[in-house]
Amino acid sequence: MNLGENESVDVVVLGGGPGGATLATLVALRGHRVVLLERHRFPRYQIGESLLPSTIHGICRMLGVYQEVENAAFMRKAGGTFRWGKQPEPWTFAFVDAPGLRESGAGFAYQVERSKFDALLLDNAKRKGVDVREQCSASKLVQDGGRVASVQYTDDTGREREIRARFVVDASGNQSRFFDLVGERVYSKLFQNVAMFGYFKNGRRLPAPNQGNILCVAFELGWFWYIPLTAELTSVGAVIAKEHASKIQGDPEAGLLRLVQACPLVRDYLAEATRITEGQYGQVRVRKDYSYCNTRFWAPGLALVGDSACFIDPVFSSGVHLATYSGLLGARSINSCLEGSMDETRAMEEFERRYRLEFGVYYDFLMAFYDMEQNTDSYFWQARRVLHTEETKNEAFIRLVAGVGTAPADFFAMRQGIGASFSTAVQAIDADSDPGNKTVEKEAFEQAVHKVRLDDQVSLWRDLIHQGLEGVPPVEAPSSSNALVPSPDGLSWCIAPSVQPGEAV
Repeated sequence: MNLGENESVDVVVLGGGPGGATLATLVALRGHRVVLLERHRFPRYQIGESLLPSTIHGICRMLGVYQEVENAAFMRKAGGTFRWGKQPEPWTFAFVDAPGLRESGAGFAYQVERSKFDALLLDNAKRKGVDVREQCSASKLVQDGGRVASVQYTDDTGREREIRARFVVDASGNQSRFFDLVGERVYSKLFQNVAMFGYFKNGRRLPAPNQGNILCVAFELGWFWYIPLTAELTSVGAVIAKEHASKIQGDPEAGLLRLVQACPLVRDYLAEATRITEGQYGQVRVRKDYSYCNTRFWAPGLALVGDSACFIDPVFSSGVHLATYSGLLGARSINSCLEGSMDETRAMEEFERRYRLEFGVYYDFLMAFYDMEQNTDSYFWQARRVLHTEETKNEAFIRLVAGVGTAPADFFAMRQGIGASFSTAVQAIDADSDPGNKTVEKEAFEQAVHKVRLDDQVSLWRDLIHQGLEGVPPVEAPSSSNALVPSPDGLSWCIAPSVQPGEAV
């Protein structure tokens, strides 16, 4: 096979979605040569339209694209509204009610058309020096001496080519073809749900100031999301347990409409709406088997970012947050390796362990949140326990669903030191993971969580999420010479300086 003239670069990224674009941009900002291969021509359709403040006010600022997102006139999202649990009436939370978000002006996010948002991030990557090649499909990763060393792909003319790289990043999403080069993809036995979704015109809106909120509505068979993307356009999807899948077999449109009729609140909101039947939103789509976690997130020369590594559930709109956050962590580790300041094992284990910690917070809370027999205060209590905090009211819950559950209150205020905020939070979590540092109350709670009604396979999946806690050098307190913290610009890792207890890092 003639692969044409070989190229050699520092990093090849597979996939131009938010995770891939984030990592590629942050590596290119350090002056490294980055090629991004995207199999589609942007803009293209994607689900996952409800974003979190952490992405908008944190990652987008680091990427230098915050103003463009603000100017795009996306639907402003003040918080969320839920008809969930034992409470019969909908209840609402606002991002501004959480300390740190309110004071820093980060008390909102956006509902976005992903075709527009993703194109905006990819165009920004091009401007920042990333060599973006669309309509290029990777076919094989070539190993040399046990290390991924090059990518074979078909370019936009149909020509087969090969490009060598010091690192390859798989950010190609849940349809990744290469995750098994790193480990095994383990599917959740607890979150075995099916999602069916479509788009409607002229659906009803929540009363102001919550007209841009996501509306999540539990009903007998599962729950609905109802996301206002524009004044007229609404994304509507139903998530049902796998055992109810027979109710939507056959014609997808008829199945979605049957589910709408079974949910009185969503039925009322769509009473005067019509389903869109043309263009990128004209199809009723079905997704299943989407809750999974890989046994490993990296191998020599290869890292999994975003949905290539793991995905949990759409209820808290965490997909883009986890994708961009993993892109940030991966960029820090790869930059550290390329610059010779850290060996690959140390840097990439830091990436994997921190990503698992963030993913694990959502997993732990979702196990409790899917218990529909709880009242609202119980969900708030569960958030406080998961985050190991004594916050009052619903503040812990809001921080968690804003994507800053493991970040300190001054997260958004630390523009340059945004990475230090993540670091501080992880150190706090690690301290709590040491049995010697836990209170009796926290020990009792963790034992209760870990004894939920799970079979051995579910327990295995749960262990995989947290396996980075074993066999990996822990993030020490800042005074330790082994601790890693982000560099001042947040783009790599460095050894934490020795500080006195109580001093800021």
